[in-house]
Amino acid sequence: MRTVFVIVFFFVYAHLGTLSLRTLSDDPCDSTKIPDPRKLRSDQITVLMNGYSESRIPLLRSIAATYAASPPVAAVVILWGNPSTPTRTLAELSHNFTIAYTGAAPISLVRQASDSLNARFLPRPFITTRGVIICDDDVEVDPQSIEFAFRVWAANPHRLIGLFARAHDLDLSNREWIYTVHPDKYSIVLTKFMVLKTEYLHKYSCEGGARMMEARRAVDIAQNCEDILMNFVVAEEGNAGPMLVGAEKVRDWGDGRNDEGLGLKEREVGLSSRRGEHRKRRGGCIGDFHRILGRMPLRYGYGKMVNSIAEQGLCMKDGKLVFCDQWP
Repeated sequence: MRTVFVIVFFFVYAHLGTLSLRTLSDDPCDSTKIPDPRKLRSDQITVLMNGYSESRIPLLRSIAATYAASPPVAAVVILWGNPSTPTRTLAELSHNFTIAYTGAAPISLVRQASDSLNARFLPRPFITTRGVIICDDDVEVDPQSIEFAFRVWAANPHRLIGLFARAHDLDLSNREWIYTVHPDKYSIVLTKFMVLKTEYLHKYSCEGGARMMEARRAVDIAQNCEDILMNFVVAEEGNAGPMLVGAEKVRDWGDGRNDEGLGLKEREVGLSSRRGEHRKRRGGCIGDFHRILGRMPLRYGYGKMVNSIAEQGLCMKDGKLVFCDQWP
């Protein structure tokens, strides 16, 4: 029997200056509730942002506002995955979005029924666009790069588009899959910022039978690797690797290598732990998915898409070393 999810929605009707609270009890895989993909908009995109830590709320508000101000964004939906957060806190957050509304894309808040990382890939009837951006609440992307990533995805809708890339490989000495970084190729893009076709949400959450159900269960056990599993799903469907996009400015506030930004506590409160043998655990996920699904669909991608091909030469102008086609 398929699980029934109970999800609380906090919707911001900013243009009316009001806050609405609704509770829905529904099966997210009910195909009669999912919009016809042919009727979805192709000129804009929906942002699904994970939220979990109350200590990150000020940063989340800022990042959500940046996405909402981007021209191709139709809506920003915050998927709150911490069941222990008081309802009053989330209501206040929604109210703050109402107050701060400036006429950009609407921002709404969905309280997840559990802290499962699989929930960020649930199909949702309120999505009106053919593509979605899956992102974290501690990664800040400049508006130009958001728009460029959308354009790259629009030209390649069957592939995953991302800003952060990793790779799988085979350790022949230990005869096991590993999770790594290669300087010249990649096969996995992360959910720090991932663009994908809306239909893939249904394929991840509702299709694949018992094997995909077991793979999603492995994600819940590990509290990690949902992004790797989505890369499996999309590579299998499109028979192609992901595409990496170069951004003008991306700030990863939650990266442990930061000298400043989020404190240690804020960095550790995300849904997937980054401590300990992170790469080893992620390599274990690749092996688990290969075993469970019975195949290795991951494909490598090469190179990076850039927004412009500008002058690369450097010239001295007014005592400053700058690109030759720029003024100091």
